[in-house]
Amino acid sequence: MDFGIVQFTSDRGLRPQVLAPLIEEAGFASYFVPEHGHIPTRRDAAHPQTGDSSLPDDRYMRTLDPWTTLAAAAAVTSRIRLATAVALPVQSDPITLAKTLATLDHISDGRVTLGVGFGWNLDELADHGVPSKRRRTMLREYLEAMRALWTADEAEYHGEFVDFGTSWAWPKPPQGSIPTLVGAAGTEKNFRWIARSADGWITTPGEADIAGSVALLRRLWSDAGRAGEPQIVVLDVKPVPERLDEFRDLGVTTVLYGLPDDSVERATGYLAKLAGKLGIAPAVAH
Repeated sequence: MDFGIVQFTSDRGLRPQVLAPLIEEAGFASYFVPEHGHIPTRRDAAHPQTGDSSLPDDRYMRTLDPWTTLAAAAAVTSRIRLATAVALPVQSDPITLAKTLATLDHISDGRVTLGVGFGWNLDELADHGVPSKRRRTMLREYLEAMRALWTADEAEYHGEFVDFGTSWAWPKPPQGSIPTLVGAAGTEKNFRWIARSADGWITTPGEADIAGSVALLRRLWSDAGRAGEPQIVVLDVKPVPERLDEFRDLGVTTVLYGLPDDSVERATGYLAKLAGKLGIAPAVAH
């Protein structure tokens, strides 16, 4: 089990080329960032935390583009994984996004993980022409089409939302195919989708029964004929030794923590304190 940092990026926080090296130097294994291209000012969709159209944080309307952010981080780091929690692929063109992600994986020497969501903000999705009741199918097709472009010398895909004939597309990701995780509630419906179409699960902030959810995911994963184990990324608030021991016993892959990002001093101090509590040694300079 390793530990990572998730930054709720905004134009008010530390820039990725400043923060990412601090995360790597402190000994953490990964750097996760979110995606929201825009937030419609009038919305019918309820936020999962507030239960209505209000937002719990104004950074939702100020998030940085995740791919530019991770490219900036890639240029100034060499070890940490570069990931999203979560991105919204259906708001982009799948062929263009496949190229962007393959390029990011290429320039980072294979360090990209794609965390995706189905999208709680239906009004935001609608502005991109995404039908709310078909967004899961649309996401599945996007991922399948991108994997075809990443892995086949001559790729093609024919679906309801993505359709292209035999094509060339390089670079190919050094990893072969970029790992894909789904950030969603721990429900049987979501886990069946993951077992069919993804490589693992990112918990939601208020997930109550991690142990029960992991057991259900593993059962559905096995029932789907998937080899190995799903990756499991847990969003945690603060390190509690007993809870961390439980996560280890469950086979959790990564535990993520947020951080203050309004100054280098605060971020550096927080990372050092958190690393100490987690028993993480600072990275050794080469």
